Amino acid sequence: MSKYNKYLSVVLMLVVLMVSGAYLLIRSQKKSPDAFDSIDRPAKIRPDYDGVVLPANIAPLNFIIEEDGLHYCAKIYSQNGRAIEVFSQTGKIIIPQKAWGKLLKANRGGRLYFDIFVKKAKKQWERFATVTNKIADEDIDAFLVYRKINPVHNAWGKIGIYQRSLSSFKESLILDNRYFKRDCLNCHSFCNYRTDKVLIGIRGSEFGSGTLFADGDTVGEIDAKFGYTSWHPSGKLAVYSMNKVRQFFHTTRSEVRDVVDLDSSLACFYVDSKLIKIPPKLAEKDRLETYPAWSPDGKYLYFCSGPILWEDRRKLPPENYDKLKYDLRRVSYDIETDKWGEVETILSAEDTGLSISQPKVSPDGRRLLFCMSNYGSFMVYHKSSDLYLMDLEAAKRTGPFKYRRLDINSEQSESWHSFSSNSRWIAFSSKRDYGLFTRTYLSYIDEAGKVYKPILLPQKDPEFYDSYTFTYSVPEFVIEPAKVKGERLGRVVRSRRKLDVAVPVTMATPKTDANDAWQQQ
Repeated sequence: MSKYNKYLSVVLMLVVLMVSGAYLLIRSQKKSPDAFDSIDRPAKIRPDYDGVVLPANIAPLNFIIEEDGLHYCAKIYSQNGRAIEVFSQTGKIIIPQKAWGKLLKANRGGRLYFDIFVKKAKKQWERFATVTNKIADEDIDAFLVYRKINPVHNAWGKIGIYQRSLSSFKESLILDNRYFKRDCLNCHSFCNYRTDKVLIGIRGSEFGSGTLFADGDTVGEIDAKFGYTSWHPSGKLAVYSMNKVRQFFHTTRSEVRDVVDLDSSLACFYVDSKLIKIPPKLAEKDRLETYPAWSPDGKYLYFCSGPILWEDRRKLPPENYDKLKYDLRRVSYDIETDKWGEVETILSAEDTGLSISQPKVSPDGRRLLFCMSNYGSFMVYHKSSDLYLMDLEAAKRTGPFKYRRLDINSEQSESWHSFSSNSRWIAFSSKRDYGLFTRTYLSYIDEAGKVYKPILLPQKDPEFYDSYTFTYSVPEFVIEPAKVKGERLGRVVRSRRKLDVAVPVTMATPKTDANDAWQQQ
């Protein structure tokens, strides 16, 4: 390089540094506008983070201002701490994570305000009505685990189970099906919100169907297909469903897919003895049992049960499939004697006129969250599916099990819900945005049982969900990151070696058709 070119390069670098420094100085001196016209309505923002209750340890609620303008500003503040001011030329408000975390923690239990300013061409700034949110006293659990899958009819492609840090935007893989030739993996279940005991279902023809079981540092695969699973709080056993699932299609609906259990029952897996039992009270021949859920004291198992309305268990769709409605039942259990009590119906479909599904009991034992729809048990495919809450404590005092439909429901399907470990937050899947993709929402539930406006699981880019074509399902809270993941789990599946588990000879596990992708799923 000539002396002239070297000299020119140095000059250009100095110019760039001077311009950059001047720009940063200007940016650091920017403040929210002092002069503005007031607009007597809130600005349109997306996602809708207006009037929500949020945890103090949540990632920044980044949003986009959907108002016409050339320049945008958002001032985020509370009673204590330094306000955050974000300027944008696109309307995207990306909040600094560190400043956000400090502001929320300094104002736990208080209010959080958004002042939004928009400047149009040749006009001064406009300030919209202040957006007011509440910061809860109680934190949310550190991680959320969910499955992501393409919303397709008969082929899934890539499927993965991921863990998301709720205090940041970091998402990491626990397991996906690239480790075992694109076979299916689905239901994941953790014991007591910890990750040292986990069960993950594997479905497929290449490596067979079974259930991954991680217990501390030990990982193996059980030669049995676990469906919907619930751990006893002792960690000594898990109850799971055995389902003969089939998919079929409608021709004149907005949701053309439908799913039915041709046959199902519940079974128990005992950890120490590696034994599987099928209690007769959980596997009645003329009924379909599914969706087990333990009470936090381990004394009751809640589950859904519906009558079999067809004789031919191979015909698809079966007779009267759209008349099948499930009851909510429970049965007492004594872990010391391994004895089951009598089954009782908590809420009947005859009384509600609807089908009951997916019961979950809060860790404090006070409430039970469940879905109801017009028929069946696969709520994610039913637009009529809504969330309901039952007060178990009130039932102890007054007798009847009363329930109510939650105000957070939408016109689309709500499903796949869970409680946080402190019983103050719920996560659920909803199709409320487009009617096709399930997204994860978080809602606060207060001491009195009121459930507040949900928050869409925040992403760093507020337009992330506009173009993301994977669907989220089965969100489960955990208090720590997964201890075993990735290649170590995949290697267990590929080894084809199964744990030595005693399975009853009469165990009527539905057979998998290698050509039926849906049943594998």
